Amino acid sequence: MNIVWFRNDLRLDDNPALQAALSTGHPLCGLFISTPKQWQQHDLAPIKIDLIERHVNLLAQQFSRMGVRFIHLKATDFHDQAQQLLDYCQSEQIENLYANEEVELNERQRDQWLIKQGLKLHLFEADVIVAKGKILNKQGEMYKVFTPFKKAWASHLMREPAKPLLVELNKNQAIECPVIGFDTNTKDSSKWPLAEVILRQVLPTFFHHKYHDYHHDRDYPALKGTSGLSPYLAIGAISPRRVFAELCHHFPHALENISQPQGSWLNELAWRDFYRHLLHHFPKLNKHQNFNDKYDALTWPNSAELFEAWKNAKTGYPIVDAAMRQLMQTGWMHNRLRMIVASFLTKHCLVDWRLGEQFFMQHLIDGDLCANNGGWQWSAGTGCDAQPYFRIFNPISQSEKYDPDGSFIRKYLPELEEVPLKYLHFPHEYLKHHQIESYWPAIVDHATARQQALSFYQQA
Repeated sequence: MNIVWFRNDLRLDDNPALQAALSTGHPLCGLFISTPKQWQQHDLAPIKIDLIERHVNLLAQQFSRMGVRFIHLKATDFHDQAQQLLDYCQSEQIENLYANEEVELNERQRDQWLIKQGLKLHLFEADVIVAKGKILNKQGEMYKVFTPFKKAWASHLMREPAKPLLVELNKNQAIECPVIGFDTNTKDSSKWPLAEVILRQVLPTFFHHKYHDYHHDRDYPALKGTSGLSPYLAIGAISPRRVFAELCHHFPHALENISQPQGSWLNELAWRDFYRHLLHHFPKLNKHQNFNDKYDALTWPNSAELFEAWKNAKTGYPIVDAAMRQLMQTGWMHNRLRMIVASFLTKHCLVDWRLGEQFFMQHLIDGDLCANNGGWQWSAGTGCDAQPYFRIFNPISQSEKYDPDGSFIRKYLPELEEVPLKYLHFPHEYLKHHQIESYWPAIVDHATARQQALSFYQQA
């Protein structure tokens, strides 16, 4: 008997570990091990845990319909998880264990411990479009700037197209399907369909109706211009290679146009690979360290008052507050808004990017260490190919540009519903003049905060 251990790859499609186990011809079963204590330590959002639970149950149903057992073990953390797995394999005389690699450090250390205990753990790669370690510069090192990485990445794919695996279980008599529960705090994720619906309906609709306008619409949070794939990629319910293959099917010349506006969406897939390759090559990113060492000398003021106002959508900057309410109400935030609020926290409030990174992970349905770390360090200026420290988003002009009619702000800040558009993006003079107290004052002055940020960063 062989086991396929599902971790961050909650799918049958394009699953190398499952394919390898099936190719042996031996009987197999599926396995998932929940670790609520570890999830808490890694700041997994309750809504993301709920999405994971729903997709684990989908896997169990798919296995059961094929007459294959799906096992759920309950553990606390990775140490307990590894020990339970080792004990189970020994007691059940499991010959081989198949799994897809996880790039994060704790997960890699757990796998190496299991191998050292004599477990025959066969590991594969399933989380990127181009295998980690394949895209290197002329010195044989990982690129530290995105654009040349992207060009090399696209060239590699033109030479060696990424072909997803089509995996099918043999059909046997259906067996009873267990209902799997994680016994931990979750938040309802049912507004997000299961991955099979995304692949069958949502992604084709995006390609047919939204892809051509993506380069424009993606920056406007009031528009539904994005694909909505990020939660499914984050838990591995959808394969990035499958997404890439579907894109190339609909747009055969996508790679040739990756640097053009019509290549904006493919560009985002390249960014995702870039951040995962970075974590592979620079394990210190797992430890919340600055990518750029020179910023280690900075001592962040970390005002508790400013951080609390940011978390509670009380900054007095409507676009920031509306974005934070979107996060807290839906478990998701538009990408343009992520940049705005991250820049505001780090450069207006001078709060350490690591605190913002943690808060995002605790609430995002698509929380992913690689992308989240990369995004926060980009915004803070401490990361790889990051936004320069002296580029400081003006939240008022960003609001005017990307929410020009105020519809996004009004959706999440009903306190400003009666404020005319002319004043909406920074309404304080209007509110004061009309003696309206429905909205709170700004916690910082933009011009003053900008000068303080420049002085702060110049210490490095």
